[in-house]
Amino acid sequence: MATIEDLVRAINRDLSPQFEERLRQALADKERDWLVDQLVRLTLDAHSLEDLDRAQVLELKARHRQERLARVTALELDAHRVRAFTADYSAMTRDRAIADGYVLPAAPPKGSDLIAAEHRTASGEALLLGAKDILFGLLFGDAATQTRLDRVQQELLTLAMPRAKAGALDFMRAATELAAAGTWQDPASVSNDERADNVLLEVQFGETTDEAVGSAIVAALSVINNLEINEQVLYARMMNIEESTLIS
Repeated sequence: MATIEDLVRAINRDLSPQFEERLRQALADKERDWLVDQLVRLTLDAHSLEDLDRAQVLELKARHRQERLARVTALELDAHRVRAFTADYSAMTRDRAIADGYVLPAAPPKGSDLIAAEHRTASGEALLLGAKDILFGLLFGDAATQTRLDRVQQELLTLAMPRAKAGALDFMRAATELAAAGTWQDPASVSNDERADNVLLEVQFGETTDEAVGSAIVAALSVINNLEINEQVLYARMMNIEESTLIS
């Protein structure tokens, strides 16, 4: 009596010509560079593929970092631009994001999934990217990025958010990431968390005398939360650092 392996081999033999023909048709219009890349991947073992994927991810992150630096430099962030951004977006809410045409009404409810690109309009995508650039400049901007802010004291920004959503802020360099367990109780029972897998992100930044940087950070985070992170409460704390040093 034939085994299941024999049956599978027999079916494969029957279908092989059809499969080959359909594969040739599917590959016929592919670009040469893509085909070469796929052939290389087929010849590599699992460990080599992991190294290749890791290198590609690092290359992509480096390219995105350079693009962000160029955009932040073009902003020429100064006290006037910081105050204007805060005035425009400090009152961002889900209702306003929908009313102003940044987010579609069908977006996931607050406290659930991330708001993905398909639930944002073109203007929403532009505002989200701009808010992230502003936040980057507020936290890390200096003379090299044409950021002109009279920073007189050091403060520490601490953010708490679900680990699954931390990728929304992966552009934040020089940040310390700590594991944390959340116990948020949602009055509406949409996003109750019992020992939820959260992360704490800590970033040190320079503040101005009038604390305009901190206010703008809150405004930028409000935009990012309502257009992407989608938490009912995005916890952020800023505290003055009297003394800080790096020890080697």
